[in-house]
Amino acid sequence: MTTKAICAIVERGKADGIVDKAKKAGAEGATVIYGRGTGEKEFLKFFNRQIESSKEIILIVTEEYKLDPIIDAIVKAGNLDHPGAGIVFSFDIGNLHGLQHRLNVKS
Repeated sequence: MTTKAICAIVERGKADGIVDKAKKAGAEGATVIYGRGTGEKEFLKFFNRQIESSKEIILIVTEEYKLDPIIDAIVKAGNLDHPGAGIVFSFDIGNLHGLQHRLNVKS
């Protein structure tokens, strides 16, 4: 069985709702990390000072057969089909250790 990772980068404050929908679509859990963007559009003016927009980075490890339903749920919950709402992508995982008991896979 192939193990995949899903990474979604969304506006701060949106991750909890997105993770809830991802779990309903089959995700076993998620890790949320706070981050910041560095693109030109990430800078906002506030009292004449430049500030950066905060982001939440959602990481999910899952089996390949659950990948599409989880990504679909993330896109829908985060409105990621709208410009500027965030991004989601997936990638293969190699040398996984520590989650075999939950995913029932071999590293």
